[in-house]
Amino acid sequence: MESNRQQKINRLIQKELSEMFLLETKKMQGTLISVTAVRVSPDLGIAHAYLSIFPSEKGNELLQNINENVKEIRYNLGKRVGKQLRVIPELTFHMDDSLDYIENIDRLLNN
Repeated sequence: MESNRQQKINRLIQKELSEMFLLETKKMQGTLISVTAVRVSPDLGIAHAYLSIFPSEKGNELLQNINENVKEIRYNLGKRVGKQLRVIPELTFHMDDSLDYIENIDRLLNN
């Protein structure tokens, strides 16, 4: 069970990361990165961000690129939310493949 504080920080980080990725993906035509969920650890030290990447063929490549630049992303996040959070959590990014899973189930049911 997450505390109210964790839930507020989850929403704040999700909103800010979404805006950051939206600005970056505007430069790359035909690519969309959505932050589907953020889960902060109870000590607020680690944030797990789940990304949905379209098209999914580029997903692993983009996720690897994001993980290589995690320090820069955390720094930019800190500049955005520095007034609201005392400590910016360490970021870990994961692929959210729930949409692919749902699509696969629909395809199997339709056949």
